Amino acid sequence: MEADLLITTYNRPEALEAVFMSIGRQTVMPHKIIVADDGSGEETAALIKKYQSIFDIELVHAWQEDKGFRAAESRNNGLAYVESPYVIIVDGDMLMGKYFIQDHLFFAERGRFIQGGRVMLTEEKTRELLRVLDAKRTFQYLEKGVESRLEKKITAFRSIFLAQLTQQKLTNKRKVRSCNMSFFMDDILRVNGFNNEFVGWGREDSEFVERLNNAGVKGKLLKFSLLAYHLYHKEETRASLPQNDELLNKTIENKLVRCDDGLSKFLK
Repeated sequence: MEADLLITTYNRPEALEAVFMSIGRQTVMPHKIIVADDGSGEETAALIKKYQSIFDIELVHAWQEDKGFRAAESRNNGLAYVESPYVIIVDGDMLMGKYFIQDHLFFAERGRFIQGGRVMLTEEKTRELLRVLDAKRTFQYLEKGVESRLEKKITAFRSIFLAQLTQQKLTNKRKVRSCNMSFFMDDILRVNGFNNEFVGWGREDSEFVERLNNAGVKGKLLKFSLLAYHLYHKEETRASLPQNDELLNKTIENKLVRCDDGLSKFLK
């Protein structure tokens, strides 16, 4: 089975280039790379054009006008370009371990979507990495600056055996993080993708997962695999949470499966 890779980004080209470099190290390459761009400037466009000539596979720049934080709509814009039966979604500041795509495909299961974790990099480690980009850069889980939390450091190495042994259902909504997830595309189509009504940071991924659950598609939480290293950045403002919580609660209370304003807006 093939998978397309969807990367979300906004005006952080140095991080996006580090992500592109981590794609080049994959043991299994995606069928297509799609950058879902929430309104970045010319520097990002130039970077993507550069890597379109470097990669042997198709690299699509799905850009939308900058009208504030519109991650849901940006993802839908990108999802409209997916051709493979399976899609992996990552943020544009997640550096993928070399088995990342291979592991997502290994654990893919009908009736399930996958939620992976993230290994946090310190601010100092992030500055060091972005100062001099290195296409051959890899990480060791005991390396300084790679995950400061002990409970997370324990799971920051790859073991398929331990991943199979510890995998669990995704029941805690606070564990939903669209920075590292994968889905069968027909499940996404079934719920009409993300809800474009979400504007501003927060809850668009939780609401999407809620509708998948209502459609009978359950989440699978994995550790010890799908390793990806999250570059440090300042947190987004939470100002939009009240209105986004209202949208999420509406979906929960009404057990909605589809959103009206979703992926279909971008499909031909």
